[in-house]
Amino acid sequence: MSAGKKLHIIAHNIRSAYNVGSIFRTADGMGAKKLYLTGYTPSPHDGKKILQTSAQKMIAKTALGAEKNLAWEKKENISELIRELKDRNFEIVALEQDDRSIDYKNYIPRKSVALILGNEPVGMEKEVVDACDAIIEIPMRGTKNSLNVAVALGVAGYELYNRIGEVI
Repeated sequence: MSAGKKLHIIAHNIRSAYNVGSIFRTADGMGAKKLYLTGYTPSPHDGKKILQTSAQKMIAKTALGAEKNLAWEKKENISELIRELKDRNFEIVALEQDDRSIDYKNYIPRKSVALILGNEPVGMEKEVVDACDAIIEIPMRGTKNSLNVAVALGVAGYELYNRIGEVI
């Protein structure tokens, strides 16, 4: 892929602050430069207030400093973010089990990608999935039908990184 393509991560309605911290660490490790936290996904301490919430402490504990190194932004409305990223020439990709999803290894990015990770027990809202340009999933072969959201990012995110060629 060409050198100008980017990979951004969107963590949408992630309940666990520990998972958010792990997503920060994984996204930073793979070289992503931007993480969006949407819906009720908790965000790290912004450094402006003296006190931290318990969720901010959990994020910091699992992110191990990645929350300070990786650019991130809190956006309440994912629909607005999707429109904004599409206007900036991003392909929006859901990592979600769906009748329309394809194996993540068969997905070939055509341009910059914004990968959406959703709520573990219930998945993404239909409107969010419908707004995506592609839906990918990780085939499950055991008795469990899904992976932890941060682990799923590690599996699919690194593959996307390799397919895009360069994350900036």
